[in-house]
Amino acid sequence: MIKITLKDGSIKEVENGSSVLDVAKAISEGLARVAQCGIVNGNVVDLRTTLNEDCELEICTFDAQEGKDTVRHSISHVLAAAVKRLFPEAKIAIGPAIANGFYYDFDVEKAFTADDLDKIEAEMKKIAKENIALERFELPREEAIKFMEEKGEPYKVELIKDLPEDAVISFYKQGEFTDLCAGPHLMSTKPVKAVKLTSVAGAYWRGNEKNKMLSRIYGTAYTKASDLEAYLNMIEEAKKRDHRKLGKELKLFSLLEEGPGFPFFLPKGMIVKNTLIDFWREIHKKAGYVEVQTPIILNRQLWERSGHWDHYKENMYTTVIDDEDYAIKPMNCPGGMLVYKQELHSYRDLPLRVGELGIVHRHEKSGALHGLMRVRCFTQDDAHIFMTPEQIRDEIKGVVALIDSVYKLFGFKYHVELSTRPEDSMGSDEAWEMATNGLKGALEDLGMDYVVNEGDGAFYGPKIDFH
Repeated sequence: MIKITLKDGSIKEVENGSSVLDVAKAISEGLARVAQCGIVNGNVVDLRTTLNEDCELEICTFDAQEGKDTVRHSISHVLAAAVKRLFPEAKIAIGPAIANGFYYDFDVEKAFTADDLDKIEAEMKKIAKENIALERFELPREEAIKFMEEKGEPYKVELIKDLPEDAVISFYKQGEFTDLCAGPHLMSTKPVKAVKLTSVAGAYWRGNEKNKMLSRIYGTAYTKASDLEAYLNMIEEAKKRDHRKLGKELKLFSLLEEGPGFPFFLPKGMIVKNTLIDFWREIHKKAGYVEVQTPIILNRQLWERSGHWDHYKENMYTTVIDDEDYAIKPMNCPGGMLVYKQELHSYRDLPLRVGELGIVHRHEKSGALHGLMRVRCFTQDDAHIFMTPEQIRDEIKGVVALIDSVYKLFGFKYHVELSTRPEDSMGSDEAWEMATNGLKGALEDLGMDYVVNEGDGAFYGPKIDFH
């Protein structure tokens, strides 16, 4: 016998070799019926996993995130199986659970249509009714590669080849369909009932634009039809409040084919925008800022000095003036530095707080554009503060207080990340350390909760991100 410590601290004695599902049944038949997976000593596992020593065990239903992920990941396999039945030539890539659903990527000659989704969804429901058992098995790496090569699945072969040579590779078999997967998964396809395929989109293999564009099918799933219906109704209600829809209905702004990612602000939109700008000027004046305006286009030499030409050029729009390279500014910083350099400054001038409402342009890929949330041209309310090293903490605290007051006024909740030095950076180790410690110290002085986002700072410095 082995001892199983449950989530509530109670101990259950079961026979050595019992499965997680056996333990669920020993607790209650009702729990066993709704159990989706288990967590053994902190690791999420199948219900079929056998227990061979004393351990801590949590049995997860759909109410737990681990339970939701297990159901939805299993259903992504059902989706792939349905696609392979209807489109045998399709090559399968990856299919994870995500927030509120799942997706699966396929390499197909012709992208899926809305009609295709209806047929695939119907086939998924057919597979569910067949109540096909999911069976897990493992193969050594070389055998796993050969297995997927024989099945004609190049994307799976590539994934296996990236694993260590001594790795043992796990698969899940579901009738005639087999997929490379670490799991965990449901015991069978039977629970696949409340399913909806929601959309199809393009996605580069492994998120790399140099790779092939695949066809990604998104979906969601619940264990009860009523919960699925409630979720879909919520999505429909959210669409009614989508800022793109409201912007058009209220005649605030337009997004036109003549300028993808370049919004047109209409008269009513300008009233809103100018009111916000008036508010911005008022609070910055109170906080001791002066305002400047810098040019939208500046020459290549400046962008080389600032590091943007080497580190950010693919996101910049460039032009030639009088046989010289120029760039439209993607950010206000280099121009702000030139303003400061117009005269010598005494330490008595510091801190010098300089604000700018600068129009910036950044080349975003067309697939990333989204209303006013992701655009190619926007007004950045920027600030550059020139200070002594000793003033860093206090000045950062002042900026944080300003941000906090604005977010609270508009009812925004946020969390804070400290983003540190990336691999592709410029500047000395000493400067980076001083700047990072200054930001960290300010956050700690304020008692703010934050997480460290290693390596996600800008190439020219660390940053505090307010999400």
